[in-house]
Amino acid sequence: MFTTRLISGIILILIALVTVGSGGILLFATTVSISMVGLFELYRVMKIQKKALGFMGYLTVLAYYGLLWFRGEQFMLLLSIAFLMILMSIYVFTFPKYRMDEVTAAFFGVFYVAVMLSYLYQVRSMADGKYLVWLVFLSSWGCDTCAYCVGMIIGRHRLAPVLSPKKSIEGAIGGVAGAALLGLLYGTVFGTSMTDIRDPQTACALACAIAAVISQVGDLAASAIKRDHQIKDYGKLIPGHGGILDRFDSMLFTAPAIYFAVTFLR
Repeated sequence: MFTTRLISGIILILIALVTVGSGGILLFATTVSISMVGLFELYRVMKIQKKALGFMGYLTVLAYYGLLWFRGEQFMLLLSIAFLMILMSIYVFTFPKYRMDEVTAAFFGVFYVAVMLSYLYQVRSMADGKYLVWLVFLSSWGCDTCAYCVGMIIGRHRLAPVLSPKKSIEGAIGGVAGAALLGLLYGTVFGTSMTDIRDPQTACALACAIAAVISQVGDLAASAIKRDHQIKDYGKLIPGHGGILDRFDSMLFTAPAIYFAVTFLR
Protein backbone atom coordinates (compact mmCIF):
# COMPACT_ATOMS: atom_id res chain seq x y z
CA MET A 1 0.00 0.00 0.00
CA PHE A 2 2.77 2.42 0.94
CA THR A 3 4.72 1.61 -2.25
CA THR A 4 1.63 2.16 -4.40
CA ARG A 5 0.89 5.45 -2.67
CA LEU A 6 4.51 6.58 -3.06
CA ILE A 7 4.64 5.75 -6.77
CA SER A 8 1.33 7.52 -7.38
CA GLY A 9 2.59 10.54 -5.44
CA ILE A 10 5.77 10.73 -7.53
CA ILE A 11 3.77 10.52 -10.75
CA LEU A 12 1.44 13.29 -9.55
CA ILE A 13 4.42 15.51 -8.72
CA LEU A 14 5.92 14.92 -12.18
CA ILE A 15 2.60 15.76 -13.84
CA ALA A 16 2.35 18.92 -11.73
CA LEU A 17 5.88 19.97 -12.66
CA VAL A 18 5.13 19.60 -16.37
CA THR A 19 1.63 21.07 -16.52
CA VAL A 20 1.98 23.85 -13.95
CA GLY A 21 5.47 24.71 -15.15
CA SER A 22 4.27 24.98 -18.75
CA GLY A 23 1.09 26.89 -17.95
CA GLY A 24 -1.03 28.06 -20.87
CA ILE A 25 -3.26 25.63 -22.73
CA LEU A 26 -1.67 22.55 -21.12
CA LEU A 27 -2.45 23.66 -17.57
CA PHE A 28 -5.86 24.94 -18.67
CA ALA A 29 -6.79 21.59 -20.25
CA THR A 30 -5.49 19.70 -17.21
CA THR A 31 -7.49 21.90 -14.84
CA VAL A 32 -10.66 21.41 -16.89
CA SER A 33 -10.13 17.64 -16.92
CA ILE A 34 -9.52 17.44 -13.17
CA SER A 35 -12.58 19.63 -12.55
CA MET A 36 -14.81 17.40 -14.67
CA VAL A 37 -13.60 14.19 -13.03
CA GLY A 38 -13.84 15.73 -9.56
CA LEU A 39 -17.37 16.96 -10.24
CA PHE A 40 -18.36 13.49 -11.48
CA GLU A 41 -16.98 11.98 -8.25
CA LEU A 42 -18.96 14.43 -6.12
CA TYR A 43 -22.14 13.94 -8.15
CA ARG A 44 -21.70 10.16 -7.86
CA VAL A 45 -21.67 10.52 -4.07
CA MET A 46 -24.86 12.60 -4.37
CA LYS A 47 -26.30 10.02 -6.84
CA ILE A 48 -26.98 12.57 -9.59
CA GLN A 49 -23.98 11.81 -11.83
CA LYS A 50 -26.16 10.44 -14.65
CA LYS A 51 -29.24 12.56 -14.12
CA ALA A 52 -30.34 15.74 -15.87
CA LEU A 53 -29.15 17.82 -12.92
CA GLY A 54 -25.69 16.30 -13.23
CA PHE A 55 -25.46 16.85 -16.98
CA MET A 56 -26.42 20.50 -16.52
CA GLY A 57 -23.57 20.77 -14.00
CA TYR A 58 -21.06 19.34 -16.51
CA LEU A 59 -22.25 21.73 -19.24
CA THR A 60 -22.02 24.67 -16.84
CA VAL A 61 -18.42 23.78 -15.96
CA LEU A 62 -17.50 23.71 -19.66
CA ALA A 63 -19.26 27.05 -20.19
CA TYR A 64 -17.48 28.53 -17.15
CA TYR A 65 -14.05 27.50 -18.41
CA GLY A 66 -14.95 28.74 -21.86
CA LEU A 67 -15.65 32.19 -20.41
CA LEU A 68 -12.43 32.00 -18.41
CA TRP A 69 -10.35 31.12 -21.48
CA PHE A 70 -11.89 33.83 -23.65
CA ARG A 71 -11.74 36.38 -20.81
CA GLY A 72 -15.50 36.72 -20.48
CA GLU A 73 -15.46 37.25 -16.71
CA GLN A 74 -18.21 39.85 -17.00
CA PHE A 75 -20.64 37.05 -17.89
CA MET A 76 -19.81 34.81 -14.91
CA LEU A 77 -22.68 36.11 -12.77
CA LEU A 78 -25.09 35.70 -15.67
CA LEU A 79 -23.94 32.11 -16.10
CA SER A 80 -24.48 31.39 -12.40
CA ILE A 81 -28.00 32.81 -12.44
CA ALA A 82 -28.87 30.96 -15.66
CA PHE A 83 -27.57 27.70 -14.18
CA LEU A 84 -29.69 28.13 -11.06
CA MET A 85 -32.78 29.02 -13.10
CA ILE A 86 -32.35 25.92 -15.31
CA LEU A 87 -31.90 23.68 -12.27
CA MET A 88 -35.03 25.09 -10.67
CA SER A 89 -36.95 24.66 -13.94
CA ILE A 90 -35.94 21.00 -14.07
CA TYR A 91 -36.98 20.65 -10.45
CA VAL A 92 -40.38 22.26 -11.03
CA PHE A 93 -41.37 20.68 -14.35
CA THR A 94 -40.34 17.15 -13.36
CA PHE A 95 -41.65 17.34 -9.79
CA PRO A 96 -41.48 15.15 -7.73
CA LYS A 97 -38.71 13.33 -9.63
CA TYR A 98 -35.91 15.26 -7.88
CA ARG A 99 -35.46 16.31 -4.28
CA MET A 100 -34.38 19.80 -3.28
CA ASP A 101 -31.13 18.49 -1.78
CA GLU A 102 -30.21 17.06 -5.21
CA VAL A 103 -30.76 20.46 -6.84
CA THR A 104 -28.65 22.09 -4.14
CA ALA A 105 -25.90 19.50 -4.61
CA ALA A 106 -25.81 20.11 -8.38
CA PHE A 107 -25.40 23.87 -7.88
CA PHE A 108 -22.93 23.52 -5.01
CA GLY A 109 -20.74 21.04 -6.89
CA VAL A 110 -19.92 23.39 -9.74
CA PHE A 111 -18.60 26.05 -7.39
CA TYR A 112 -16.99 23.71 -4.86
CA VAL A 113 -15.01 21.76 -7.46
CA ALA A 114 -14.69 23.61 -10.76
CA VAL A 115 -14.74 27.28 -9.80
CA MET A 116 -12.47 26.81 -6.79
CA LEU A 117 -9.95 24.68 -8.70
CA SER A 118 -9.91 27.11 -11.64
CA TYR A 119 -7.91 29.50 -9.47
CA LEU A 120 -4.90 27.23 -9.95
CA TYR A 121 -4.90 28.30 -13.60
CA GLN A 122 -5.78 31.89 -12.67
CA VAL A 123 -2.84 32.18 -10.27
CA ARG A 124 -0.54 30.83 -12.99
CA SER A 125 -1.89 33.49 -15.36
CA MET A 126 -1.10 36.37 -12.96
CA ALA A 127 1.96 38.58 -13.22
CA ASP A 128 4.78 36.51 -11.67
CA GLY A 129 2.38 33.58 -11.87
CA LYS A 130 5.08 31.11 -12.86
CA TYR A 131 6.54 31.65 -9.38
CA LEU A 132 3.40 32.37 -7.34
CA VAL A 133 1.50 29.29 -8.50
CA TRP A 134 3.83 27.01 -6.52
CA LEU A 135 2.59 28.68 -3.33
CA VAL A 136 -0.66 26.75 -3.87
CA PHE A 137 1.25 23.48 -3.49
CA LEU A 138 3.55 24.73 -0.73
CA SER A 139 0.64 25.87 1.42
CA SER A 140 -1.37 22.70 0.79
CA TRP A 141 1.15 19.87 0.83
CA GLY A 142 3.56 21.74 3.12
CA CYS A 143 0.83 22.33 5.68
CA ASP A 144 -0.26 18.68 5.53
CA THR A 145 3.29 17.42 6.07
CA CYS A 146 4.17 19.83 8.87
CA ALA A 147 0.82 19.32 10.62
CA TYR A 148 1.33 15.56 10.52
CA CYS A 149 4.86 15.75 11.93
CA VAL A 150 4.04 18.22 14.70
CA GLY A 151 0.83 16.36 15.56
CA MET A 152 2.71 13.06 15.87
CA ILE A 153 5.29 14.61 18.20
CA ILE A 154 3.33 16.93 20.48
CA GLY A 155 -0.33 16.60 19.44
CA ARG A 156 -2.56 16.38 22.50
CA HIS A 157 -5.76 18.34 21.87
CA ARG A 158 -8.14 17.11 19.16
CA LEU A 159 -9.01 19.63 16.43
CA ALA A 160 -12.15 17.93 15.09
CA PRO A 161 -12.58 14.65 17.02
CA VAL A 162 -15.67 13.52 15.10
CA LEU A 163 -14.46 14.30 11.58
CA SER A 164 -10.78 13.49 11.95
CA PRO A 165 -9.76 12.02 15.33
CA LYS A 166 -6.04 12.06 14.48
CA LYS A 167 -5.83 15.80 13.75
CA SER A 168 -4.71 17.98 16.65
CA ILE A 169 -4.75 21.68 17.41
CA GLU A 170 -0.96 21.56 17.89
CA GLY A 171 -0.62 19.92 14.47
CA ALA A 172 -2.83 22.55 12.87
CA ILE A 173 -0.72 25.36 14.32
CA GLY A 174 2.45 23.56 13.25
CA GLY A 175 1.05 23.18 9.75
CA VAL A 176 0.37 26.91 9.43
CA ALA A 177 3.77 27.81 10.88
CA GLY A 178 5.51 25.31 8.60
CA ALA A 179 3.70 26.59 5.52
CA ALA A 180 4.61 30.17 6.44
CA LEU A 181 8.27 29.19 6.84
CA LEU A 182 8.25 27.42 3.48
CA GLY A 183 6.70 30.53 1.93
CA LEU A 184 9.38 32.71 3.50
CA LEU A 185 12.15 30.47 2.17
CA TYR A 186 10.53 30.35 -1.24
CA GLY A 187 10.24 34.15 -1.33
CA THR A 188 13.89 34.44 -0.31
CA VAL A 189 15.07 32.15 -3.10
CA PHE A 190 12.82 33.32 -5.94
CA GLY A 191 11.88 36.82 -4.76
CA THR A 192 14.50 38.54 -6.90
CA SER A 193 12.84 37.09 -10.00
CA MET A 194 9.41 38.50 -9.09
CA THR A 195 8.78 41.89 -10.64
CA ASP A 196 5.25 42.62 -9.41
CA ILE A 197 5.70 41.86 -5.68
CA ARG A 198 7.22 44.62 -3.55
CA ASP A 199 8.23 42.40 -0.60
CA PRO A 200 8.27 38.78 -1.86
CA GLN A 201 9.43 37.26 1.43
CA THR A 202 6.61 38.77 3.48
CA ALA A 203 4.01 38.30 0.77
CA CYS A 204 4.85 34.63 0.20
CA ALA A 205 5.02 33.85 3.92
CA LEU A 206 1.70 35.54 4.70
CA ALA A 207 -0.02 34.08 1.63
CA CYS A 208 1.08 30.56 2.58
CA ALA A 209 0.01 31.05 6.21
CA ILE A 210 -3.44 32.29 5.17
CA ALA A 211 -3.87 29.49 2.63
CA ALA A 212 -2.67 26.88 5.15
CA VAL A 213 -5.42 27.85 7.59
CA ILE A 214 -8.03 27.61 4.84
CA SER A 215 -6.58 24.37 3.46
CA GLN A 216 -7.29 22.61 6.74
CA VAL A 217 -10.90 23.74 6.53
CA GLY A 218 -11.00 22.30 3.01
CA ASP A 219 -9.60 18.99 4.19
CA LEU A 220 -12.14 18.74 6.99
CA ALA A 221 -14.96 19.80 4.65
CA ALA A 222 -14.14 16.91 2.32
CA SER A 223 -14.10 14.54 5.31
CA ALA A 224 -17.48 15.87 6.45
CA ILE A 225 -19.04 15.21 3.05
CA LYS A 226 -17.67 11.66 3.01
CA ARG A 227 -18.90 10.96 6.53
CA ASP A 228 -22.32 12.38 5.69
CA HIS A 229 -22.58 9.84 2.88
CA GLN A 230 -20.71 7.04 4.67
CA ILE A 231 -17.93 6.54 2.12
CA LYS A 232 -14.19 6.13 2.63
CA ASP A 233 -12.95 7.65 -0.65
CA TYR A 234 -14.46 9.60 -3.51
CA GLY A 235 -13.05 7.14 -6.05
CA LYS A 236 -10.19 4.84 -7.03
CA LEU A 237 -8.66 6.78 -9.92
CA ILE A 238 -5.35 7.43 -8.12
CA PRO A 239 -3.94 4.18 -6.66
CA GLY A 240 -3.20 4.52 -2.98
CA HIS A 241 -4.84 7.95 -2.76
CA GLY A 242 -8.45 7.44 -3.83
CA GLY A 243 -10.19 9.81 -6.19
CA ILE A 244 -9.39 13.24 -7.55
CA LEU A 245 -11.20 14.93 -4.66
CA ASP A 246 -9.32 12.84 -2.12
CA ARG A 247 -6.02 14.22 -3.41
CA PHE A 248 -7.07 17.78 -4.29
CA ASP A 249 -9.52 18.51 -1.46
CA SER A 250 -7.31 21.03 0.35
CA MET A 251 -6.04 22.52 -2.93
CA LEU A 252 -9.61 23.47 -3.81
CA PHE A 253 -9.28 25.99 -0.98
CA THR A 254 -5.62 26.98 -1.24
CA ALA A 255 -5.82 27.96 -4.93
CA PRO A 256 -8.38 30.78 -4.45
CA ALA A 257 -6.80 31.66 -1.08
CA ILE A 258 -3.41 32.23 -2.70
CA TYR A 259 -4.99 34.16 -5.57
CA PHE A 260 -6.79 36.64 -3.32
CA ALA A 261 -4.03 36.79 -0.71
CA VAL A 262 -1.42 37.69 -3.32
CA THR A 263 -3.80 40.15 -4.98
CA PHE A 264 -4.14 42.12 -1.74
CA LEU A 265 -0.60 41.61 -0.43
CA ARG A 266 1.17 42.68 -3.61
